[in-house]
Amino acid sequence: MSERQRASTGQPRERQRDGWDGVWGRSPHGRQGVSERQRDAGQAAVELALALPIVVMVLLALVQVAVVTRDRMAMELAAREGARAAAVSANPGTAARLAAERVTTLRPLDIEVDVDATMVTVRVSYTSTTDIAIIGGALPDVELSARSSMVLEPPAP
Repeated sequence: MSERQRASTGQPRERQRDGWDGVWGRSPHGRQGVSERQRDAGQAAVELALALPIVVMVLLALVQVAVVTRDRMAMELAAREGARAAAVSANPGTAARLAAERVTTLRPLDIEVDVDATMVTVRVSYTSTTDIAIIGGALPDVELSARSSMVLEPPAP
């Protein structure tokens, strides 16, 4: 009796040795034509599609934090070098500005020099723009500043 005749008479179909019904494409568990490995791969793909945007956002946020940290370290270096140059110069304001701008490529720098009887203090400020893709638009720009003080030394004659 053919498979078609069995279907019309209501008799049960014969199963292949591996448990699959070759004619109708159904597994012994009623799932149609999809193995367990294929279902797991599909589930993994869906989970990846749901998690990937979050992972990318976290990674971009970490990159933005690293960029701001780099700028902060550059501000500290600029303030320290400016104070060092101002402490030994006859013209502390100019010396501090030139030294601070020489050690970093960040622009524009706002450099303030305060000289009293024994100390020179240099304050360097910079606005770090948050321009990393996707994350940059969600975060405000960061105002960075650093301050360094050194004892005035008389300039060499």
